Amino acid sequence: MLRRFPEKLRTLRKRHKLTQQQLADRLGMTTGVYISDLENGKRRPGTELVFKIADLFGVMADQLVRDELEV
Repeated sequence: MLRRFPEKLRTLRKRHKLTQQQLADRLGMTTGVYISDLENGKRRPGTELVFKIADLFGVMADQLVRDELEV
């Protein structure tokens, strides 16, 4: 689980034509650096953040965290 999260997050962000900073703003974060760290696998998201991201992009949280499911 979560092995493909960085790739999925980047795909969804680009599909919605958002910069890392714009995504951070929509998620209530102060900096896009955290999004960069998530997309590069340097950080792992907490459960609450996974649900926020899923809600923002209109996907199920399972699609983000389960490697075998696509977004």
